[in-house]
Amino acid sequence: MKSKILYIGLIITIFIPFALNAVSQATTLFLTFDPSSRAGAMGSAYVAQVDDAFAGYWNPAAMAFNRKTQFAGLHTNWLGDAKGIDDMYYEFLAWNQYFQDIGNIGFNITFITEGKQEQTDESGDYQGTFSSWETALATSYAFQLNQNTSLGLTFKFIYSDLAPAGTGNTESDVKGQGMSYAFDLGFKRKNLFIHGFDIGINFQNIGPDLTYINADQADPLPMTWKMGFSYRILESQLNKFTVNADVNKILANEDPLFKQMITGWGGDKPVLCSGAEYVYLDLISLRGGYFYDKSGDIIGASFGAGIHYTFSKRYKLSFDFAMQPAGGLTDYNKTISAKVEF
Repeated sequence: MKSKILYIGLIITIFIPFALNAVSQATTLFLTFDPSSRAGAMGSAYVAQVDDAFAGYWNPAAMAFNRKTQFAGLHTNWLGDAKGIDDMYYEFLAWNQYFQDIGNIGFNITFITEGKQEQTDESGDYQGTFSSWETALATSYAFQLNQNTSLGLTFKFIYSDLAPAGTGNTESDVKGQGMSYAFDLGFKRKNLFIHGFDIGINFQNIGPDLTYINADQADPLPMTWKMGFSYRILESQLNKFTVNADVNKILANEDPLFKQMITGWGGDKPVLCSGAEYVYLDLISLRGGYFYDKSGDIIGASFGAGIHYTFSKRYKLSFDFAMQPAGGLTDYNKTISAKVEF
């Protein structure tokens, strides 16, 4: 099997957009795929507002203000409307709970299958098919420094299986699997300067390079800086209205890890996100936003809605839907996520 065939899965991962970041030098870009249809409908501006079980991804520090048990999940056939792409699935499942005198502990799992690829030998003869998939298992911890300030940490184990090991007699050392680990560092400050104005920061995917071939050809993880602001303009029992703004930047390049934190600010332009949410009677939510990724050529408006239902005066169930700009392969991606808390 020729080496370029071996890396079809990697090529798909890098060049198929998931409404966050531009193409970069990083591998495992599925780690930048934003879960939560609520966030997606608001242009992926959610770092400062997040208050559900998706916080383990968006900003682990935000978990510290939760005093309930929370579950959340998202499933989507990503780019399902694009011709010839019907076997790429993305899954995200998360949990978060408060423990008295300890803090908040969360767990999440991310899984993506990039579909089946054809396998050929050195002569180009068909040898069957193989599947490409990647996953990350993460655990988070968060605690409050005071009434309005919190810190959070996420540790994740990353596994990427892009193709079978070995590419024929001349390239027997080439493999298509790799493992690594990474940390996310989160910060949240509520009511900064004025009531209702929050700031959130999440420094994601800080970890060693992932090796597919050998250490000399290792690929960096998509280390990403996320910073967001959220302003709760209206907060009443009948109506709630919030506006958000985020900026994201992948810092990955070929430099050593800590040097990337400085040199990574060059290259691709930051991704800008903005959005708003209106909630009526904590029953129906209407959302809209705008996503601007010039380097990745993903620019456009997003929108969506949510339905929330509380039963037994304790359990709250939510379903959220989003239409998000998807770049050149299809106009919009459609996602649905669900949440429960009690």
